Amino acid sequence: MSAGIRLSSVDGSFLYLETPETPMHVGSMAIFKLPDNYKGDFFEDFKAQIVSRLHLAPMLKWKLARTPLDLDNPSWVDDEQFDIDRHIFRASLPAPHDRATLERIVGWMHAKLLNRARPLWEFYVFEGLPNNEVGLYSKVHHSLIDGGAGAALTEIVYGDGNVAQTEPKKEEARKADPIGELFAGYASLWAEPLGLTAQGKLPDILTGKRQDIGSVLMDSFKRQLQQPIDFIKGLPDMAKALSGVVAKFSEPGAIAGLKDAIAPSTILNKSISSERSFAAVSVSMSRCKAVAAAAGGKLNDVVLALSSGMLRRYLISQNALPDRPLRAGVPISLRDAGNKEANNQVFGMVCSLASDIADPKQRLQKIIEESTKSKGMADPFKPLVPKLTQFSALGAPLFIQILSLIYARTNLADVMPTPANVTISNVPGSRKPLYVAGVAELQHIFPVSIAAHSLALNITVQGYRDQLDFGLIAGANVLPELRSLADMLPQELEALEEAYGLSTEAEPAAKPARVAAVAARTAREKPAAVKPAPKKKAPKKAAAAG
Repeated sequence: MSAGIRLSSVDGSFLYLETPETPMHVGSMAIFKLPDNYKGDFFEDFKAQIVSRLHLAPMLKWKLARTPLDLDNPSWVDDEQFDIDRHIFRASLPAPHDRATLERIVGWMHAKLLNRARPLWEFYVFEGLPNNEVGLYSKVHHSLIDGGAGAALTEIVYGDGNVAQTEPKKEEARKADPIGELFAGYASLWAEPLGLTAQGKLPDILTGKRQDIGSVLMDSFKRQLQQPIDFIKGLPDMAKALSGVVAKFSEPGAIAGLKDAIAPSTILNKSISSERSFAAVSVSMSRCKAVAAAAGGKLNDVVLALSSGMLRRYLISQNALPDRPLRAGVPISLRDAGNKEANNQVFGMVCSLASDIADPKQRLQKIIEESTKSKGMADPFKPLVPKLTQFSALGAPLFIQILSLIYARTNLADVMPTPANVTISNVPGSRKPLYVAGVAELQHIFPVSIAAHSLALNITVQGYRDQLDFGLIAGANVLPELRSLADMLPQELEALEEAYGLSTEAEPAAKPARVAAVAARTAREKPAAVKPAPKKKAPKKAAAAG
């Protein structure tokens, strides 16, 4: 990369919104199984595999080039001093060296900011887990990748290496630059009489190639002038998209439904500290698809229903379930098929979780109805998002950073209303086994995402082979312990299977005694809230519960 790639407004926002309390990186807790006859060094083998595939993932060598005073969006440039040993580390796992301990360490490490002087990613290898397992925690800044790009990076890192290299196109290559040509023309007129052509001083300043304040201002000014031109060019498409939005809001009941646009107040919607708690749990994808088929919905509807039921059980146990249904913020990918560019291409919708409905079958049916409605309202906005997110304003990065700090320091999240109570994201993953060094097989890849002020809990799920790996991350001051919450998710799947008359395949819990205690407490506090779990059958195929 010679000239650098300027971040879009969306990509840059993850930098500007970052504070010590709200790190804006995403990652995963991966679990690998070593063969019994493995004689290698997993850490060194993994590092060698990354090094051998850097050419497939050039973004791993990009670092930020900031503009003076953060007046404009920064750019990605190659790190000429890139050192792999500054990004991959051998970590120590304290006794008793189990998954629960690893989860606590991951939560603690995920709260630490990445070093912006280097490429924004890190890997930590935890050896010595029981059953010949190895843990691998990764984090990559959200300004570089979204869920789709992260899944593509997983394929590159752990796949067979036969992945086509992808790189986002430079802004200059995507469109003509009449404003730049205009300024270059004026520069050439003045350069010769002033004798500056050879030195290139005036053209450099006017074309924004230098990184001083004057060049930043000029470069930004050029793009401010260019934006109205692009806006006018895109008016026909925008008018078409806006007509779809107007049509949706003209439908009967659309305006009336806006009264529920504010989520109910819950213990989840508070300002968060700079500490994190984390828990992971896995369930069978085939079982979830069977529930979706029986309900006439999609896999993502079942993901929402499992999350809803889990949260309902937990909030009942805390005497904190609101009368109104919980609402979830759900990211929607805007990526075309095969698009693996290192950037963010996402939109979002808000969907009711129907947590006020006790019956799991009725709850799922309501979620299917509400998610279909939410998607219908969100679809007309999708064409507008790529056009609107390209707009930037001089000084916006600095301004947004100041506002973020004010928001964080004044605890406004404790008093301001919020459109959602929780973030729930479903990321498709590889259906084929992935490996390190060709022998260490990936067992699970639990996502570790972003908790934020007023959205203290984030639930992200990634598909891998025939399983759904759930990762729960939260502000530790709001939810100091997530293990009991995560243990309720397999119970909710069993309840859904029973409700639809499907055969259940109970999954082993990491801490069955704790699960039983939580379930008993929940039943005592509100007996009618949750149906009793059916009698468990012998598992046919084990799936880790975290």
